[in-house]
Amino acid sequence: MHPPLEPFAVGHLARPDGSSLYWETSGAVDGVPVLYLHGGPGGGLGLGGYRRRAAPTRHLIVGLDQRGCGRSTPWAIDDLEQLDRLTTGTLIADIEALREHLGVERWLVHGVSWGSTLALAYALEHPDRVSALVLVAITTGSRREIDWITDGVGRVFPERWREFDALGRRLAPDAGERPVERYAGALRDPDPAVRESAAEGWDTWESTHISLDPHWQPGPYRAEARDRRNFATLVTHFWAHDCFLAGDRAVLERAAELGDLHGVLIHGRRDVSGPAETAWELARRWPGARLQVVEHEGHGGPDSMELASAAIDALTLHRP
Repeated sequence: MHPPLEPFAVGHLARPDGSSLYWETSGAVDGVPVLYLHGGPGGGLGLGGYRRRAAPTRHLIVGLDQRGCGRSTPWAIDDLEQLDRLTTGTLIADIEALREHLGVERWLVHGVSWGSTLALAYALEHPDRVSALVLVAITTGSRREIDWITDGVGRVFPERWREFDALGRRLAPDAGERPVERYAGALRDPDPAVRESAAEGWDTWESTHISLDPHWQPGPYRAEARDRRNFATLVTHFWAHDCFLAGDRAVLERAAELGDLHGVLIHGRRDVSGPAETAWELARRWPGARLQVVEHEGHGGPDSMELASAAIDALTLHRP
């Protein structure tokens, strides 16, 4: 990848509902635009390692903290009522607002994990605004994927899943039948103690199902308690609603619409949380996609990011 890079501009984009979206740009002011979409939902831009994946002399590198997390305000946990208005369509509208604000006509979109889902949904809604997609640790937000990560993968970790499921049943017995529905309900409970217990239980499960990843480190999935609660609140909200991508908005069912749009899909063979089947099926249905399976990695990893960097540079090499 490229050397570490600091933004040359940062800002906050005001949205009509009162939300403020943090954005940053780095690299070349007049370069080929590359938008990075982080994971989660609710992961945030973090320390900015994504900036190293595009050549700074040739690219205008754009980062966005999706609403409700990172340096965008308010956080989801500080305005729980906003969750009733927050959908994938809302995030797509935010991306379009940022594109117009920055004066970008088209951009290559690079997404990781949930960011890959959002990138695909955005490209399906605004194909004329996307020059290519480079996606890592592919997810599409389907109920099958969500039920696997919150229930099915419990067959690999039965003792931890039993604890995870029992806590959800105890905290939100009437919130729904699926584990994700119960946790989503508990994380909006009026009792702060219930919300905190749900956040800790969710974080423990996240740390468990990624533990077979070769790059896994023991400990909490999110380091700070407040971040754990915000992350869990956003993830369960989206997942309990099938990422607002069910029915005629389902990504896999619409994949053929992407046609000859260039796409590079990079996925770890050892990704137990998001099996490679999803990436393979997406590539099978999308004519312009090329799938690269990294045999020794899980849900992302350094070699996957190196491949993403190479793909971004290659896809934009001959563009003005």
